[in-house]
Amino acid sequence: MTQTWDPRQYQQHGAFVHGLAGGVLEWLEPAAGERILDLGCGDGQLTKRIRDAGANVVGLDSSPQMVAAARALGLDVTVGDAVAIPFEARSFDAVFSNAVLHWVRDHNAMLGSVKRVLKPGGRFVGEFGGHGNIAAIRVAMRCALERCGFEAGRDDVNYYPTPQTYARRLEGCGFTVERIVLIPRPTPLHEGGMSGWIKTFRRGVLESLPEGARDAVAEEATSLLAPVLQDEEGNWTADYVRLRIIARA
Repeated sequence: MTQTWDPRQYQQHGAFVHGLAGGVLEWLEPAAGERILDLGCGDGQLTKRIRDAGANVVGLDSSPQMVAAARALGLDVTVGDAVAIPFEARSFDAVFSNAVLHWVRDHNAMLGSVKRVLKPGGRFVGEFGGHGNIAAIRVAMRCALERCGFEAGRDDVNYYPTPQTYARRLEGCGFTVERIVLIPRPTPLHEGGMSGWIKTFRRGVLESLPEGARDAVAEEATSLLAPVLQDEEGNWTADYVRLRIIARA
């Protein structure tokens, strides 16, 4: 199944994603005059921050709706696939990606595509879901799907590797790993809480179900998660774990 995105829904329930990206942007250290690709740029919030640092930034995203939102900010953004980046070889000083790579199915193809467009010695800087990311949410979704009569495997839509596994993958694709770390990041959810998160970040899973079952699955998963991810005052926290990398082509 394919994950789909609604820019307004994402801004409402997923704005924390770019709000928590300061650390990986520090690793990128965009410099004036550099040409940088923002891979999976979404609605362009981080692309704009890279541009404002003086870099010549280009965005790429597979969602036409998100690309339209990014273009509305005056950004140079193209619709395209991470596994077949539609730019010339050796044309970027850096490739940057935040909260995207866990959606990519063929990482070897994606890494080969990234390496192709980087200049020799160019850097690949990214952050995405790592081993243990949203573990409780994943278990609850699988259980909710089964209780509602569907295969639990419908929720197997992401890739969350360990640092060791991903370092070997990077090296196997010709990169030199400079740093790779796993970062636990419990993340408060505000408007919409867990229900809003599920309807945004599991939208593709829900859309694969009959329309009448979608709310039932989301509500069942939310109910299962309440004892472990909701506090006494009703506030929700998602059990995020991020993998942050910097590697050289």
